[in-house]
Amino acid sequence: MSYHDTAKDLVANPKRWLVTGAAGFIGSHLVAELLKLGQTVTALDNLSTGYEKNIDLVAEEAGENGERLTFIEGDIVDLDACRSAVEGVDFILHQAALGSVPRSIDDPLASHRSNVDGFVNMLVAAKDAAVKRFVYASSSSVYGDLADSPKVEARIGAPLSPYAVTKRVNEIYADNFALVYPIQTVGLRYFNVFGPRQDPNGAYAAVIPRWVDEIIQRRESFINGDGETSRDFCYVQNVVQANILAATSPSARGAYNIACGESTTLNELFRMIRESLERIRGETIQIAPTKREFRVGDVRHSLADTSRAQKDLGYAPVVRVDDGIERTVGWFAKFSS
Repeated sequence: MSYHDTAKDLVANPKRWLVTGAAGFIGSHLVAELLKLGQTVTALDNLSTGYEKNIDLVAEEAGENGERLTFIEGDIVDLDACRSAVEGVDFILHQAALGSVPRSIDDPLASHRSNVDGFVNMLVAAKDAAVKRFVYASSSSVYGDLADSPKVEARIGAPLSPYAVTKRVNEIYADNFALVYPIQTVGLRYFNVFGPRQDPNGAYAAVIPRWVDEIIQRRESFINGDGETSRDFCYVQNVVQANILAATSPSARGAYNIACGESTTLNELFRMIRESLERIRGETIQIAPTKREFRVGDVRHSLADTSRAQKDLGYAPVVRVDDGIERTVGWFAKFSS
């Protein structure tokens, strides 16, 4: 079933959803879409990396549907908080985690607590509450040192960071729960998600919002390595649709690549961002990034094969990389002026 048909069905037959990590970047976009479709949503977040203003914003933008949203400030490492949040829920979209490869290298214990202990807490709470389906955010980092390109779900390599280990452990636990207990689990291996509301600040900020902010502010930007490292960048709206399809598709099982299937080098990405801002601002921007050492734990090239998600979920990315960059830069430019 296409996303359009799925959305129509949900509008006609509303469900109850829990979004964890709901005050974060991806989580807040999921909440916004669910409210747009007239769903009842519980939002759980400990506000360690998310912002309550994101919840307030999506509730306001939803108009009357904003009354269908309940926000719970709580932590997934607290099993009681998880049990409270899942009560009466049909579907769970689990986004809560401590992201960032460098963060996990700096503090592997914190990543393990949130990404493994918290993940198992959510699985247990979902199982005990007889939730219909548990959809969770995995990561392309599980492919590790695998040189194959594009990446297919059946083949993975050795993880290159503690973060990658936690995401692989998530998949193993989810598959095991689906085998042992009467609960359906579906993992989504995100490939470099970007878009509006992604935080540009802090030591662990993702590259796109950081570069957009640095170019707007005319600050120095850095590229790790020679700039020919490539990624499969995926606009956030594609990820939103993938989550909802994964929750509702009868054939969904296991883990799926969620990406655009396009390879973009860091050098190309920087040029795209700069040229987009030039079009928006109507001026020439004479900024070039500074090269520095490769970052520990980084994969050299990452490109996804999304055919399995297309077949099982009906997933079809509707926003390509260049369009997504234009939308993202436009959003940041608007709020920086």
